[in-house]
Amino acid sequence: MLDTPFDRYDDYAPARADTDHTQFPALSEPSGVSAERKPTAQRRPRAVLGLSLAVVIGAEWWVLQGGTPAPAALPVPVVTAAVPLVKQVTQWDEFVGRFRATKSVEVRPQVSGQIVRIHFTDGQYVSAGAPLFTIDARPLRAALAQAQAEVARAASGLALAQVNLARAQRLVAEDAVAATEIDRLRAEVRNGRAALDAARAAVEARSIDVGFTTVRAPISGRISDRRIDAGNLVSGGGGATATLLTTINAVDPVYFEFTGSEALYLKAGREGLENGSAVEIRLADEADYRWHGRLDFTDNGLDASSGTIRARAIVDNRGGLLAPGLFGRLRLASGGTKAALLVPDAAITTDQTTKQVLVVGADGMISSRPVKLGPQVGGLRVIEKGLKSTDRVVIQGVQMANPGQKVRALAGRISVAATQPRPADSATAVTRAASATIAN
Repeated sequence: MLDTPFDRYDDYAPARADTDHTQFPALSEPSGVSAERKPTAQRRPRAVLGLSLAVVIGAEWWVLQGGTPAPAALPVPVVTAAVPLVKQVTQWDEFVGRFRATKSVEVRPQVSGQIVRIHFTDGQYVSAGAPLFTIDARPLRAALAQAQAEVARAASGLALAQVNLARAQRLVAEDAVAATEIDRLRAEVRNGRAALDAARAAVEARSIDVGFTTVRAPISGRISDRRIDAGNLVSGGGGATATLLTTINAVDPVYFEFTGSEALYLKAGREGLENGSAVEIRLADEADYRWHGRLDFTDNGLDASSGTIRARAIVDNRGGLLAPGLFGRLRLASGGTKAALLVPDAAITTDQTTKQVLVVGADGMISSRPVKLGPQVGGLRVIEKGLKSTDRVVIQGVQMANPGQKVRALAGRISVAATQPRPADSATAVTRAASATIAN
């Protein structure tokens, strides 16, 4: 018969097919075909049941044996390694200090009187000898005229004494004048000469006082603001009792004063550093040491309370930017020039208190090397101890490498960071403004 839906259904239900064939003989298949399909239909459920039992038994055996899934193989980390950069470097010792004027003068009047005129603008640059204040000179000129009159009086008295002495000396030959009279007349001449000298000295003193009525700049430099306005009375005489009018600081050159520790003092002494050694200075807002000078003075002893010694450098200040009291950092060359190993700071790791770098061996295994760090040069760090020039240092991918781990190292190169040129007369940093307004 044809393959009908009734035939396919009978394949999966043989017992029912027998009943159906009995009830519906017209739909029953030939006896040969039914006999062949019955064994096949009975074997299929048994095969499925056997396969399921085998899977369950295998799973139980695997669990009882404590089996775990095999982990997937991790990829080998890829890092970049390079040998340290070898460069000749100059080592410096750094100090903190402040600038001070090479000359600083307090301007005080030499004579007393009233200020009638001021000849400068606050904060300007003045030259030595330039007039600063004018004091009323009329009382002093009157005193000068009086002294000059005393000179005339003394000169007249001296002339009279000289005439009397000459007349008496002519009478000596005739024994008309006693010897004691001659002695008296000679003494009057000497007194007249002394009085004339005193009168002339008084004239010179009064002339000097008149000159002191114009207060002049004793040195060249930048002047401070005036402490006394015109119309005020000032007292002279010199010293601290005299009225302070203003101050003047020399501009070029300037001093840079700093203190060094006992250890640095001994180090500098053993390395032959002395006055005249070159120094470099940078200001608080500068990244480069753009100011140059030389060591000018070292004190003759250390401060027993602090264990430090005072020193001073002299620095050119042609532009006048360096003002007294300005903060700065000075570095002094120490140890000369020597070869050094340089690596990036990113290649340096910290293990508690120890600084170390990761090194790749010939077999690709990572090992750690404790190192002693030096100063920073051109964006790189000087390694003073613990590293060889042939070691391959991990410079990229440090976070993916661990000591004892095998890695695949790519060849890298360490180079000094290029510095951008900077104008010598421009500021290296600009302080942020406190506020801003919209310009119309």
